[in-house]
Amino acid sequence: MDPLADILAKYLPAQGLVVELASGSGERVIQLARTFGHLAWQPTERDPQKVAALVQARDASGLNNVLRPIELDVFLQPWPIAQADAIVAIDYAHVVSWDQVTAAFGGGARLLQSGGLFFLFGPFRFHGKYASQQHEELDQSLRSRDPNLGLRDIRELTVAGTRTGLGLEHAAATPVGHALIFRRRPLLPPTGQFRIG
Repeated sequence: MDPLADILAKYLPAQGLVVELASGSGERVIQLARTFGHLAWQPTERDPQKVAALVQARDASGLNNVLRPIELDVFLQPWPIAQADAIVAIDYAHVVSWDQVTAAFGGGARLLQSGGLFFLFGPFRFHGKYASQQHEELDQSLRSRDPNLGLRDIRELTVAGTRTGLGLEHAAATPVGHALIFRRRPLLPPTGQFRIG
């Protein structure tokens, strides 16, 4: 297994539906679907042309556990998926705007049941520090092109997750990046009591 699959194997559910945000060419989701054949995989993309290319890649793969790719804009609520057991976003948070990251958290939290996995993978900053010189150079390059892009800090991701109902459970290093393991927090039942003032 590759390092990404190794870390995913520790956290993916035993069964159910995994939604991948921003599936790109589809190569990654097809590889993961081959590795984790017990799960159904839902590829998504924001751009209709990319969705069409994903459909071709999915059809060519011949895998029954890869669902037909769908168009998904994280800003448009509700998402066109009723429920998911896990959501994965790989090499995502640093190449989209911060608003898009928080929208992904919010939409993802609505899809997941209590304890559901939101798996964020890629390069991150940890309390202002970079894991490597390469990550620092990548961050500076992205921000010079667009100040809305760049490596996100684990602190801001933790706060954003908490605000939407996702709690950071674990951060794990791999040879190719870091995995941030968020879980859907339980919804508190109504107490039937409230007080004003």
